[in-house]
Amino acid sequence: MVKKRIRDPEVLEDAPPAKTEAEDSGSDDDVDMVNVDFEWFNFKPDIDFHGVKNLLRQLFDVDSQLFDLSALTDLILSQPTVGSTVKVDGEDTDAYAFLTILNLHEHREMKVIKDLTAYLAQKSKSSQALAPLSSLLASSSQIGLVLAERLINVPSEISPPMYTMLIDEIEAAVEDKEPYEFTHYLIISKTYQEIASALDEEDAPRTKKSKGSKANRETFYFHPEDEVLQRHALASGSFEYTKDEGEGMADSKRAFSDMGIKPQGSMILIEAGNFEGAVKAIGKYLSPPQ
Repeated sequence: MVKKRIRDPEVLEDAPPAKTEAEDSGSDDDVDMVNVDFEWFNFKPDIDFHGVKNLLRQLFDVDSQLFDLSALTDLILSQPTVGSTVKVDGEDTDAYAFLTILNLHEHREMKVIKDLTAYLAQKSKSSQALAPLSSLLASSSQIGLVLAERLINVPSEISPPMYTMLIDEIEAAVEDKEPYEFTHYLIISKTYQEIASALDEEDAPRTKKSKGSKANRETFYFHPEDEVLQRHALASGSFEYTKDEGEGMADSKRAFSDMGIKPQGSMILIEAGNFEGAVKAIGKYLSPPQ
């Protein structure tokens, strides 16, 4: 682990390696698994631009085209001692995951932050559950925007150390008089709902049963830690993507539809006083069994 400004690194535990095939031998289908060692690093602008940008594109899904992801990536990389990347083959390789935080008020004059803030404000008005966020975004509140994403096969157990390090780095930055003293934390993420599979409907259009009305569908989390975070939230909820355009959707979006999965955006707003408790709860929830 190569990290700066961690005052108490002993409290951080390495994420466990991915399960091997032998550990999963009880399953019906044989799945090839490999053991890998994950390492945490600070952001490196000369190495991490493309990897972080691709993860941002994955995080924002079809709506990623609404933002200047290059400018957003540059902003993230401009604060190298706040946030982390996770890699498996050393520091000079692409990130498998990242987590960072941006001060929306501090960077409010940047076009990409203006665009992103307007987008979040619009989405917050689409759901009563997200209503408290709308007024906060319109005020001078110090909101820390948490951005986190990982490749699909990366285990969720990497997230507790990343969040723990983030808290420590924020505390160190505040001691250094840097603008990281937040009133609220806003986590941007993704959820999904099960819908009728497009492939099944093609095979049996008249007999396929509905997965239920939109209002009654259960919401699932791409990131298991989000289920914990929302329990500590002042407000949380999912929203429809702007660029979800049916037949004109991206290939990745259509693939989800074919499998009967409808991705959505998600926001979780946590008051500053509750954030550390939420992070500790993530660690307990995702800790491997003893």
